Amino acid sequence: MNTTLMNTALSWTLPWSITLRHHQTLSRRFKNLLLILLLVLPLLAVAQSSPQNGTQNNDALSGTPNNGLQAQAVPSGFILADKQVCVFLPELPPCQTSSSSTPLSSPPLFGKVLIPDFWCSFFPNIPPCDGGKPDVGGPLQRLTGFGSNPGNLDAFKYAPSDSSGTSSSSPRPLVVALHGCVQTASSYDDETGWVQLADKYHFAMLFPQQKKENNANNCFNWFELNDNQRDRGEALSIKQMINTMLADTSLNIDRKRVYVTGLSGGGAMTAVMMATYPETFAGGAPIAGIPYGCAANMISAFGCMGKNPTDLSPAEWGTRVRSASSSSTFPRVSIWQGTSDEVVNPVNEREMIEQWTNVLGLSQTPNVDDTFKTTRHLVFQDSTGRPMVEAYFVNGMKHGTPIDPGPGEDQCGKPADYILAAGICSSFYISKFWGLISVVTSPPTVPSSGDLMMSPFAPASTSPGSGN
Repeated sequence: MNTTLMNTALSWTLPWSITLRHHQTLSRRFKNLLLILLLVLPLLAVAQSSPQNGTQNNDALSGTPNNGLQAQAVPSGFILADKQVCVFLPELPPCQTSSSSTPLSSPPLFGKVLIPDFWCSFFPNIPPCDGGKPDVGGPLQRLTGFGSNPGNLDAFKYAPSDSSGTSSSSPRPLVVALHGCVQTASSYDDETGWVQLADKYHFAMLFPQQKKENNANNCFNWFELNDNQRDRGEALSIKQMINTMLADTSLNIDRKRVYVTGLSGGGAMTAVMMATYPETFAGGAPIAGIPYGCAANMISAFGCMGKNPTDLSPAEWGTRVRSASSSSTFPRVSIWQGTSDEVVNPVNEREMIEQWTNVLGLSQTPNVDDTFKTTRHLVFQDSTGRPMVEAYFVNGMKHGTPIDPGPGEDQCGKPADYILAAGICSSFYISKFWGLISVVTSPPTVPSSGDLMMSPFAPASTSPGSGN
C-alpha cells in the first residue's frame, strides 16, 4: 500500500478523534469520508500484502455463522472488538447493518466487529484497546448526585479515616486531581502518590473523570467554549462535584483549603478551574498544562500544544484570566513540566508563569532561581515575601507527571503510562507549596552557568532556598 496515502489519511483523521461530543461541527459527508478512509485503507493494505489474508477477511466479515471461528481467521493488522464499540462509535462502517455481503457493510459477527489495530492509537479507551480496564480502583468511591452535571462527567472520591477508623474532627483540605488524556481516575490516584499523601496527611481527594462519549481520548475538553467557561459544561460539573463534597458534613472539608491539580488535558483543565472559579481554590498546580484562554476550539488547541504555541504578553494572558470571572482573589500556583515534553510544547510553562504572575500582581523576575533534585526551580514572591507562583522545569523529562518512587518522606508514586520516575515527587512538593504538609527537606543549590538548558529566564542572583 502507498505509505504516503496512509500517512495522509492518518494526518486527516487524527484531529477528528479528539472529541466525539462536538463532532456535529463536521459535515456528515466529511465525517463519512474519514470513516471510510479508516476502514478501507487498512483493508487495501491487507489485500495487497497478503492475498491469503484477504480471503480470511471476507470470511471473517461475511456475517456467516461460524461457531468454529479461530484466531487465524483474524487477518494480520486487525483485532476483533466487542460489539460495544458500536455504542461509542455507531457510525463506524462495521457497525452499520445491511443486506449486502460486502465487508464494509456486513453486520457484527457474533457480537464482534473487525477493526484495524491502529485504530487503538486514536481510540485507546474503546474495548478491546483499553485492555478491559475498570473505570475505578479499589480505594476510590463513586460520587453521585452532584447536580445537573452539564459536562456529563463521572466523579470519584477518596476520604481516608484516621487510625480509629473515623473521620478526623478537624476540617481537612480537599485536593481535586484531574487525569490526563487516555487516563482515568483509577490510573491517576495512587500512581501519582496522591492517595499515599492523603492517607499520611489526612486530606480528602476528588477525582473527576471524563467519559468516552465526550472525548474519544478521555481528555477533558479544556479547549471547548461550552466547557471552559464559568457555569458551563465540564467546568460547572467539576464545581458541582466540589460543592457536593463541601456540603457532605461527614467529610468535614475546609472550604478555604480546596486545591486543584492535573496533567496535560487535566493540567489545562486545572487552569480553566483556577480562572473560572478562582474564589473556590486556595491553590492550583497544572502539570504540562496550557495557559487559560489559549484555545477556543479543537484546531486552536493543536496550535497551543504544537511547535509554535501562542505567545502573548503577560498582561494579555492575565486579562484572559481576569475576564473569566468577577473575582478579585486568585489562587497560588505551582507549575510543572518536563523540558523534553514532546506532546505539549514546554514553552507553555513560560507562558503560564507570565499569565499567573501577572494575575497575582508579581514581578516577572523570580525572587528565587535554583536547582533542586532534577529540576530548575523558580519562585515568585509577593511584597511580604510569600511565595505565590513557583515553577519546576524537570530536566530531561518527557510528557507526564513526575514521581520519585521510594521509602523517603518526600518520595512517592508508582510508574505507569505518563507517570514518570523523574527523581522528584511532584505531588509531595505541590502539597508542600500549598501548606498541606510541613517537613524539612534538603536545601536546593544555586545553578552554575548552563544548568538545565530549558529555561525561560536568566538565573537570578538570589540566595538559595526552597521558596515554600
